[in-house]
Amino acid sequence: RERRRLEQLERKKELQRLLEEEDSKLKGKSPKQVAPGKVTRAQIEETIRKDQQQKENTDTGEKEKTHLEVPLEENINRRVLEEGSVEARTIEDAIAVPRYVAVSFQTLKNFSCNFEDQDTALPSSVERVNLPRLKQENPNMRLSQLKQLLKKEWMKSPENPMNQRHKPYNSQK
Repeated sequence: RERRRLEQLERKKELQRLLEEEDSKLKGKSPKQVAPGKVTRAQIEETIRKDQQQKENTDTGEKEKTHLEVPLEENINRRVLEEGSVEARTIEDAIAVPRYVAVSFQTLKNFSCNFEDQDTALPSSVERVNLPRLKQENPNMRLSQLKQLLKKEWMKSPENPMNQRHKPYNSQK
């Protein structure tokens, strides 16, 4: 019994010694923090002088304009309606607008816009002309299949605005 107790005490002491060694190694690897030295009056005066120079440099640079110096911008929400334009402030007014606005097909055709932004929808006139021809050529096809064929033909057609040559943006008119 006595011998066993002595062995346990030795083990405890050995473990304690190993633990202390590990702690000292870990503490030794951490960077040592040096306490800041005394700051002299000359150093304090130098930092104050540098701060003042930086403030002066920022003052001589561009100042931010205040709301009083910036010119007023026009409020586009308060613009007077142009002649012929319609204003709709409620859903009912917006639904009623197409009844009063009559736009001819010619004005839409002359309206300049990017064709890439437009949907390449099939015009109904092309459908009216070519659908009967396709029905005769393919009598067993469904209407949806015929319309798919018609759409493919339209995409290759020279009448399609996407297939027409465009003038360069900066060319003479």
